[in-house]
Amino acid sequence: MTKGTTSFGKRHNKSHTACRRCGKISFHIQKSRCAACAYPAAKTRNYNWGAKAKGRRTTGTGRMRHMKTMSRRFKNGFREGTQAKKLTAS
Repeated sequence: MTKGTTSFGKRHNKSHTACRRCGKISFHIQKSRCAACAYPAAKTRNYNWGAKAKGRRTTGTGRMRHMKTMSRRFKNGFREGTQAKKLTAS
């Protein structure tokens, strides 16, 4: 048996398919487990040795619809329903 061209011709079975949670083609069909995010486990898979991988899916990689306004609101003490005082020319 050769390990080159003839062996590559036998590769037509898919062991992984698209994951419902992360969208990567990392969901192992027979194991029913995602190699990238560990779905269906409740906690998302991440390791300290994969610092670059953590950075790809951490806070700040998406839209941050809520978090992007937090620093400004925190600076002002989370005030709501007030009107800015008018500056008088003096």
